[in-house]
Amino acid sequence: QVQLVESGGGLVQPGGSLRLSCAASGFTLDYYAIGWFRQAPGKEREGVSCISSSAGTTYYADSVKGRFTVSRDNAKNTVYLQMNSLKPEDTAVYYCATDFQCSLSPYGLEYMSGSWGQGTQVTVSS
Repeated sequence: QVQLVESGGGLVQPGGSLRLSCAASGFTLDYYAIGWFRQAPGKEREGVSCISSSAGTTYYADSVKGRFTVSRDNAKNTVYLQMNSLKPEDTAVYYCATDFQCSLSPYGLEYMSGSWGQGTQVTVSS
């Protein structure tokens, strides 16, 4: 069974940190770029970050640049999103997804054509 599973979400105070994981089962992530997206209630989905299959290329939305770091451990078949200095506006469901590359439009990371996870909730609140 091919699937992506996100984990690591939770409730954190403003200024705190979380590390999200995106683990693959049923296939290897080695050949795929992995994107992170988020969607808050009543808002459009936002492409947050992306990492190429080789980890040689990364992308960050302006809203998270300097605070979030994407990385991958192909030996563990897992991609991570380290989120620091969290703000209430980071509250959303976070999803990971696969594609063969990080395809960016003039608006940033809009879509990935492969598998998607079920999402993990991140809530930033005091």
